Amino acid sequence: MASFASRRLQKERAEWRKDHPFGFSAKPMANPDGKGQNLFRWICGIPGRAGTPWEGATYKLTMDFSEDYPGKPPKCKFVFVNGKVLFHPNIYPSGTVCLSILNEDEDWKPSITIKQILLGVQDLLDNPNSASPAQAEPFQLFTQNKEEYVLLGIELGTSCVV
Repeated sequence: MASFASRRLQKERAEWRKDHPFGFSAKPMANPDGKGQNLFRWICGIPGRAGTPWEGATYKLTMDFSEDYPGKPPKCKFVFVNGKVLFHPNIYPSGTVCLSILNEDEDWKPSITIKQILLGVQDLLDNPNSASPAQAEPFQLFTQNKEEYVLLGIELGTSCVV
């Protein structure tokens, strides 16, 4: 018998396949043996929003769900490319996303969907939350010299694109 978490993830997968934002991707990863998919580990693609420094690139992210989902949020982590993580105030050096809707002690609600999470992460890319820094160098540049932050972010960010 399928768990509540797996039923919810199956439902979200079906809804995503019917309707998802243009340029985004999200699907369960293949099992290591190549047979079937792991509903509890997804690979996602988030396009940089048009008119922002992130435009024209797709940023890969993994989402790891526990059996407690949707009671607990998934762990969202950007995929390292060439050993680099995004240069962003709200992305930890590990690639983990620091976003209030992904924190069960802050704004997480079981009604939040994968689509809402991915749209929230896309918004965070261009609108960092200075109240919740995760990396010191991008945070300092963002708060002290936004122009330099944007230039360096573009330079380093493009090396993190998949």
